Amino acid sequence: MFSQDRGALRQTFIDTWDKARSGAPMEPLESRLAGIIEQHPEYQPLLAAGDDVLDRDWLPEHGESNPFLHMALHMTVLEQVQTDRPPGIRKLYQQAVRNALGDAHAAEHELMTCLAEMIWQVYQDGQEPNLKRYLKCIKRQLRD
Repeated sequence: MFSQDRGALRQTFIDTWDKARSGAPMEPLESRLAGIIEQHPEYQPLLAAGDDVLDRDWLPEHGESNPFLHMALHMTVLEQVQTDRPPGIRKLYQQAVRNALGDAHAAEHELMTCLAEMIWQVYQDGQEPNLKRYLKCIKRQLRD
């Protein structure tokens, strides 16, 4: 699923949603991705539009958020929690779920804020991700 090619990655979301809507068999990763898409009904018409969105840009300066990035961040958080990488993230996620009164989707959003910040920092600095800073951000987020 993971690729440096933006169009290919977006196509994976579109294809997965097509499979989910038609009831076609899916690989485990596709099933997880379909679950994320199901939690975001606001993005489903966009994915159903197909190729029309492959090259579209969403500009934060225009108040837009990129739905593909948003769903990819969900996927990344879920993969991190499943593998407990970086070590300790599973425990922090469980705490976030408790803080959100059992709402796992809301808990993912708490972690995603810090994940997006870390990705932005990597892009700005051109260095490896600082996982200690990432976990510290999550802990701070959970205290607030």
